[in-house]
Amino acid sequence: MTTEAEWAGSRSHVALDDLVRRRLRNWPQRPPGTTPTPKQPGTWMRGRPGDLATTNQPFLKLPGSNRLRTLPDGLWLHISPDPNDGYADILCIEACSSLQNLLDKRSRFAPSTTSLLVVCPVPWLLAPVQPGDPTPRWKLMRLLKAEPTEALVLPVRDVRVLYGLKSRHYDGFARTQTPQAHEYFCPMDALTAENGQDNPAMRALIARASASANFMEMP
Repeated sequence: MTTEAEWAGSRSHVALDDLVRRRLRNWPQRPPGTTPTPKQPGTWMRGRPGDLATTNQPFLKLPGSNRLRTLPDGLWLHISPDPNDGYADILCIEACSSLQNLLDKRSRFAPSTTSLLVVCPVPWLLAPVQPGDPTPRWKLMRLLKAEPTEALVLPVRDVRVLYGLKSRHYDGFARTQTPQAHEYFCPMDALTAENGQDNPAMRALIARASASANFMEMP
């Protein structure tokens, strides 16, 4: 039986996730703060959250699994430009309203010997890239040479995840825990703020969440 406190907490969690997604819809197609590099010469696109009228959005899955899907609050895709070597780099953003929620979401992105796949449904590929621009998404992907008739499924080459935590959780985690190499953390307020994509600290953080950030300099 669900208690009144648990019901209120559940409603608060849903409202927080909804607010984060509404804010992320204002973020650009290229993650804020990232710059073109030889390490990622392909096309960046925001996969999630999409337009409210769009139900077919990219998702993550494990090979051979058609039921268990990972649907991040935010998902940005860097698509390989080479048709002969298809892959995707992903930047995920997850809003965590509790420590248990954080542990659950961290487990989904834990290092594994199994390849993670990103699935881009056909309706999403055929839809305009953004309001005011009728160009379908697939035409911006140099990986695709013709209009797709089936979902684009790509192995994930690089994973970076940004977790948003409530202030008290963020402070405690920052003081006592060591993130894994692919993990980044920010206060939840940075994700729920209007124009959060323009926050210099947020832009600097996401710039560090890059496949080229591990090199002293790129050739």
